[in-house]
Amino acid sequence: MKRIWLICMFLILRFGLIAQDDLTKQGWNFGALPTITFDTDLGFQYGGLINLYHYGDGSRYPKYDHSIYLEVSRFTKGSGINRFYYDSDKLIEGLQTSVDISYLSDRAYDFYGFNGYDAVVNKDWFDDETADYRTRMFYKYDRKLFRFKVDLQGDLAGESVKWVGGVNLLNFKLDLVDVDKLNKNKDQDDLLPGHDEQPGLYQKYQEWGIISDEDADGGFVPTLKAGVVYDTRDNHPNPMKGIWTEAVLMGSPEFLGGENSFTKLSVIHRQYFTLVPNNLSFVYRLAYQATLTGNAPFYYQTQMITTVMKGATSEGLGGASSLRGIRRNRVVGDSYFLGNVEARWKFARFQFINNNFYLGLNAFADFGRVTDKIDFEKPDYYVELDSPGVYNHDDYFDNDAEAIHYSFGLGLRVAMNENFIIRCDYGMAADERDGESGIYIGLNYLF
Repeated sequence: MKRIWLICMFLILRFGLIAQDDLTKQGWNFGALPTITFDTDLGFQYGGLINLYHYGDGSRYPKYDHSIYLEVSRFTKGSGINRFYYDSDKLIEGLQTSVDISYLSDRAYDFYGFNGYDAVVNKDWFDDETADYRTRMFYKYDRKLFRFKVDLQGDLAGESVKWVGGVNLLNFKLDLVDVDKLNKNKDQDDLLPGHDEQPGLYQKYQEWGIISDEDADGGFVPTLKAGVVYDTRDNHPNPMKGIWTEAVLMGSPEFLGGENSFTKLSVIHRQYFTLVPNNLSFVYRLAYQATLTGNAPFYYQTQMITTVMKGATSEGLGGASSLRGIRRNRVVGDSYFLGNVEARWKFARFQFINNNFYLGLNAFADFGRVTDKIDFEKPDYYVELDSPGVYNHDDYFDNDAEAIHYSFGLGLRVAMNENFIIRCDYGMAADERDGESGIYIGLNYLF
């Protein structure tokens, strides 16, 4: 993380005052980035990603004919990302075609309960080193996800109004955190307790009947999608003006073989305003997602439905894709509202290694809340065996406490040829119930 910031500062100092005419790109071009991070419980992340672009004869630059994205990365204790993503409006004439094939393993997937602030998060239970009867894995479970996704877009009325359709096949495999794996090579004083000694929240929700036996180990969720998009953006990777609005119905019907049948609606409105031509813009996103029929399994409720995926996952609320600085998956409900506002400044442009670059700064504010809660019966009282004390309803639930969650922060962008964009965002939660802060390094603007 520090290394990336140092590289960016070097580029600012070396090239920040140089302004040149853009180079027109033709044929194949690529951006590559090593993935090196560290997490106390998951270990070092290592691997890399590459994004290949084909610009044809260059007449449409910076718009590309084909984009191929590949990422393979691992954490030393088991988690990983394996992703192939393809996007093109040339594969099938007249259609925008996107294909995503991913296998995502997460040995410590965040789970804080349902309905936002209605679910109490006891920070001391996993942050206080003296609370040895708790564990940093208390709000985690093990999740493995295979995803096959195909999305199509075609003209409906002129170039701005389009129809969208697609199929998304998701297979979730859930389990308790593999404590033995995470304890490997730890000192005796740092060992995490076993699940018999200290069950986590995911395990307790099963014991209380909040998570059914059918849903507890995951399942297959096949979905079909159809909707309408209105799109007047002048540049898709980072628009300076225009509107991008979509309304999508997504359903998981019984005949596809899924374990649950349900229908969801997603409406997302994004708008972009130029404040200083080419360099400064104000943008915002408003989103509403609701369950219309049936009951979605709890492990699907974190999925954010959209026509375009900006990263390996589109999940929340909370985390890199939605509420930056707020704990990942902190806000989970049957329906939600989400908002993001950003000021985006491209403060330096230059040419380097025969490519066009710009550097950008972002200031942002994010907000969201559950609008329709997941309905379940809460236990009135619960005694934890083999623990120092007795804990009751108030340790886990705070009835009707849900309200708007806020976060704010700053970000840095390094963009090559307008399309390959490295982002680093630092967000801070406004309420300590949501956490403290978070740093997110990845690709692309949030929207």
